[in-house]
Amino acid sequence: MASFLDRFKSIVNKSSQNTNINYNKAIYNWLGESIVWNPENDDSYIQEGYRKNATIYSLINLITKAATTIPFQIYEIQNENDYKRYKSMTSGSIDSTTIQKAALLQKRSLVELSDTELHQILDRPNAAQSYNAFITELISFGKLTGNRYIYGVGPETGPRVGKYTELYAMPSQIMEIISGGIMEPVQKYKVQYNGQFEIPAKDICHIKDFNPLYDGTGSHLYGQSPLQAGLRSLTTNNEAIQTGVKYLQNQTARGLLMSEEGDLNEVQAQQLKDKFRKQFQGSSNAGDVIITPKKLSWVNFGLNASDLSLIEQYNASVKDLCNIYNVPVQLLNNTDSSSYNNMKEAKKALYQNAVIPELIKIKEELNRWLAPMYGNKLCIEFDFTVIPELQEEADKVVDQLSKAWWITPNEKREVMNYGVDEDDETLNDYYIPANLIPVNPEQMDAPIEPIDIDVNKFLSKAEIKTEVKENKLQLKDLFSTKNDAELRAIEMGGNGSHQIGGYYMPFNSNSEYIKAKK
Repeated sequence: MASFLDRFKSIVNKSSQNTNINYNKAIYNWLGESIVWNPENDDSYIQEGYRKNATIYSLINLITKAATTIPFQIYEIQNENDYKRYKSMTSGSIDSTTIQKAALLQKRSLVELSDTELHQILDRPNAAQSYNAFITELISFGKLTGNRYIYGVGPETGPRVGKYTELYAMPSQIMEIISGGIMEPVQKYKVQYNGQFEIPAKDICHIKDFNPLYDGTGSHLYGQSPLQAGLRSLTTNNEAIQTGVKYLQNQTARGLLMSEEGDLNEVQAQQLKDKFRKQFQGSSNAGDVIITPKKLSWVNFGLNASDLSLIEQYNASVKDLCNIYNVPVQLLNNTDSSSYNNMKEAKKALYQNAVIPELIKIKEELNRWLAPMYGNKLCIEFDFTVIPELQEEADKVVDQLSKAWWITPNEKREVMNYGVDEDDETLNDYYIPANLIPVNPEQMDAPIEPIDIDVNKFLSKAEIKTEVKENKLQLKDLFSTKNDAELRAIEMGGNGSHQIGGYYMPFNSNSEYIKAKK
């Protein structure tokens, strides 16, 4: 039996962020034992972005509020291969069909747990934060700076040594990486806030966005902020608003009216101005014709807001910022394309393109860094089935399930979130339509004599059930669509489909199917 020290080393090795020495020689050959400087100014992204720009503030809040509605679950892995298929299926574009397939794989590969230590630390990461506050802070820092830092704190002695009891989302703009040289590129992290505080690298989970800047200084160890790519759009957005504010604050006369027949003294100019206001300004004089005995000229002082194209520039920059964060612009009250169907699809796209990928990124790193401390087979998963925008209308689901005879009634109950009825065993049987023809050589060669009788009048329910069970293996695995055959293959522990006589059957070949049946 492995000693406690061996188990602890195993956990440390799994969560270690140190790379292979040969890779380090190629990438970090000139990296010394010093601070790795972040070339990006994360403070400016927070000050000029989240704190100053209404569009960035709205985008971050749309993503975080949607993310907090998706609960996490703790599972024990039972089948590694099926779990890999499950992760692959839930890592791409997720819709109602994907959720149904993933549910079958999840049922085979994972067992849901409750009241574990991992539940406790995620439900209440620290004394000052709930799970929602913690995940909101973590995602917000990531979307602003491209870096997310989780600081794990645990006891140094006692029965819970090697396990964290508190988790903190660290402000990414004050975190610095300290290198240990070529042998240990990431040795520790330094917090620059009211002094300096150093944290060992093993106690920090650094979740970063992709950064292609390999300049030899180790700057790629930091993630690239989305606002780095959208910096000009952010600046345009801020300047358009600022220019509009200054235009409203500093409005002066629209122009200058002058006489071309000689200079006017101050008294004459004021009289002309008062007379113009009295006779020609106001709603009652709108569209009137001005007739004057003197020859006058007009000098325009400036441009109006439409001439400056402020609105067009502002709207264009908003669309760019929405594209950077993969958020549909309709969700920012863009009235040009905000019909009911567009809003419905926009909310769906928000989850598919922004929220789910962010949660998957966080989940993968937590499963690498945190979960192994509480059990080698434990994993964290998010329950995407609760997202209403990814669920089809109830009547469509019912219609699909009513035609899906290859699924048992209890499985249909699970899809509809009614749970399994354990009291009625007949709900675990397959109920097959009587008009399906089995592809069986012996049955196909047998002479068929047509009879015009109602079979239900002559056979009891027990006889019908016996007849169905005798032919169930042939009937239930014959499908009219490829998708249905692949679903059946997943249920039987495999994948793929093959075609026989215009119909589809599970697995890639008939030999694989026969082997699985045995």
